[in-house]
Amino acid sequence: MATTSGANQLLSKLDNLTLESIAEKYPTAYPQTNPLDLYRVHLSEVLAPITGVAAEKIHPVIQWTNALDKGDFTLPVPALRIKGAKPDALGAEWAAKFPEDDPLFEKPVPNGAFISFFAKGGPLAQTLIPMIRKLGPEYGRNPFLGLKDPKDPSKGKKRIVVEFSSPNIAKPFHAGHLRSTIIGSFLANLYEGAGWDVVRINYLGDWGKQYGLLALAYERYGDEEALKKDPIDHLFRLYVRINAEKEEELAAIEAKKKAGEDVTELMANSLDEQARGYFRKMTDRDEKALALWKRFRDLSIVRYKATYARLNIKFDEYSGESQVSEEAMEKVAKEMAEKGISKEDQGAVLVDFTELLPGKEGKRLGKAVIRKRDGTALYLTRDIAELLSRYEKYKFDHMIYVVASQQDLHLQQLFKIIELLGYKDIAARCQHINFGLVQGMSTRKGTVKFLDDILRDCADHMHEVMRKNEAKYAQVEDPEGTADTLGISSVMTQDMSGKRGNNYVFDLAVMTSFEGDTGPYLQYAHTRLSSIKRRANVSDEEMDNADLSLLTEPHAINVVRLLAQWPDVFQNTLRTLEPTTVVTYLFRLTHVISSSYDQLQVVGSEPALKAARMALYDAARITVGNCMRLLGLTPLER
Repeated sequence: MATTSGANQLLSKLDNLTLESIAEKYPTAYPQTNPLDLYRVHLSEVLAPITGVAAEKIHPVIQWTNALDKGDFTLPVPALRIKGAKPDALGAEWAAKFPEDDPLFEKPVPNGAFISFFAKGGPLAQTLIPMIRKLGPEYGRNPFLGLKDPKDPSKGKKRIVVEFSSPNIAKPFHAGHLRSTIIGSFLANLYEGAGWDVVRINYLGDWGKQYGLLALAYERYGDEEALKKDPIDHLFRLYVRINAEKEEELAAIEAKKKAGEDVTELMANSLDEQARGYFRKMTDRDEKALALWKRFRDLSIVRYKATYARLNIKFDEYSGESQVSEEAMEKVAKEMAEKGISKEDQGAVLVDFTELLPGKEGKRLGKAVIRKRDGTALYLTRDIAELLSRYEKYKFDHMIYVVASQQDLHLQQLFKIIELLGYKDIAARCQHINFGLVQGMSTRKGTVKFLDDILRDCADHMHEVMRKNEAKYAQVEDPEGTADTLGISSVMTQDMSGKRGNNYVFDLAVMTSFEGDTGPYLQYAHTRLSSIKRRANVSDEEMDNADLSLLTEPHAINVVRLLAQWPDVFQNTLRTLEPTTVVTYLFRLTHVISSSYDQLQVVGSEPALKAARMALYDAARITVGNCMRLLGLTPLER
């Protein structure tokens, strides 16, 4: 394995360490995929006799840094809990005792209660650059993390279900769906990179009385051609039209009622009642009613698939509210009643958490209605039945719902009911990943926004920005395709730049700029690295055999040091589950690469130096591309 050869190259500089002995003593270290793991292990082994603390206790407290001037690692002395000694004095003493001729580290720098450790540039560059170039798209990923038993891969992978996007058919794909789509896809990519078996589910809003209303609208005003051409848009227009008619009709009936007229017949024949009747046919599995609904659903999914493909997103299953049977909900409702979780209240059925749970928790969860007076099951009942059947189907180790923070209470109630039903183990496997709101998102053509409209607006805007530089624009082979990719990159990068929970303002002008920390800037950084490779005309063989000891300039070493952090950043992102963890690192990396170009000329340098620098920039191109793909971006070559 290419990775192992990189690790072995470093191991040859160290005494008494092998990949096997490291795996045994440090089960969370994976030098095959993360060279800095080897540095941490080595540092723990060297510090053990100096500090008198066991290496296994030192290893977990060694921290990596966010700023290169603070070193590659820091050791917070107080974390080792040595009694009766001042951390500052200990730090100075240990730094002085650190060997002068260590193969991997410079002499450490004590800084109050911390010690900073700087990796020697030569060994790191000579190990890391070949490792990145051999691993290619796998660099940064860690397939061991998703194994049920890392020591025995034959036991298979852990399985995670990620439910995200989940738009409502015939309604606008609003900003909340956009955020769920971007964040959910990122999380699915992240777990896949960590070796999990990932199931991506799109749980569509595809059931309810509104589909009865939609069917009536289609019978009255439907257009076969328009339906085939753009089902989502056509169904939405029909829905808006019939909904307006329904509201108008109900207002007129209400006025007559106030005037003392008998409105019984009017109500019985109203659109609202007809829609209810039509939906009843659907729930009774009337073939004709279901056939039309199924057609709406299937055509919408085909259209959604095309849009998702532009965002590099695929789903393993298009589920939906319709897929939860009345029988399954009936069974859940019965079980809840039998176990005393639900109760009747004025004809409705509800769960009163204030009675079921003591103190603050019960008060916080409040009351949740699960069935209305007219017998209609509400979302919560459906979600309980769906969660349990999903566990039966997939036997997941973990499941994530990527849903806006307005649904916090709903999901807390859902997980708690699953627990109260006696499925504590299943509830513990479920997690809600929430996010804030997008503000100010309206398209040029009005306020209704489907995902296609949003992306088209961004692509159009990007095209205008590109046209301003005529010379560069003329060199682009497919300006419209490039504008589309840049537009998508701008939307996605802006969405992932801040913390998930924060609201943000959708600002086309800011996010489509090539200046500042934007998606187009990231694409520019990647295309520049790609163009160096094209212009330099250095073969892969020459890069494979390059003398990397020639990379001595501080700019070159700093690029190497940051490239080495990518596997750590990846692993840290699994803890934070925040896309911004990757985005922040990616901007730091691209800024350091950008500031190195004037110092590290490739074209025009003498052949040996040219090959070494080209190998460095090739490793940088691979790493930047890997970060972008994890975020769901398509890295452009030119």
